[in-house]
Amino acid sequence: MPTWGAFWVSMSQRCSLTIEKNKKAITECFAPLLYCTPRCKHQEDGDRVNLLGQGRDQIILTASFLTYPMLRTLSLQLHSAVTGSYVSGTYSIVFVNCPNEQIARDIARAILDKKLAASVNILPKASSLYFWNGEIEEATEILLLIKTKTSKVRMLSSYVRLVHPFEIPEVFSLPMDQGDVHYLKWLEEGMEED
Repeated sequence: MPTWGAFWVSMSQRCSLTIEKNKKAITECFAPLLYCTPRCKHQEDGDRVNLLGQGRDQIILTASFLTYPMLRTLSLQLHSAVTGSYVSGTYSIVFVNCPNEQIARDIARAILDKKLAASVNILPKASSLYFWNGEIEEATEILLLIKTKTSKVRMLSSYVRLVHPFEIPEVFSLPMDQGDVHYLKWLEEGMEED
């Protein structure tokens, strides 16, 4: 049975391109853990002592936790590519209510332009009842159904909060459990960066 250490080493080797692209950020993040500047009579001020041998396990553990979301996404993509099957939860549907159709269209177009989603449905005239400031309010809203990768939901939510006119916009997501393989492949292609 493989150990967790062997698992992370294996995943790191598979993801070497991604790690190589982010090498500078990772180095800056872990530099304080890798080096120190001790004051002793055998070294001049400013000399560094490499602590890699002493703190390697802590560094690997910390790096594992920080890179887990990226590694999980890559392993799901690898599994899907190898098996030709869909892994539940790889994609999500995000629901966003808008006050009118023009704002809904503007938000939908901006989301697509930024490659935060591959498809947005605009559903007209949803009646909403909700509590606001201790009172029951009623409104007609436009519902956006946004199809995206689960890994992009946080970025998408942040973007919607920035551009949405509501003080607290309704933004939530549900993972896709199943889907047509060709449609899901089309979703993936629609969100690829140029």
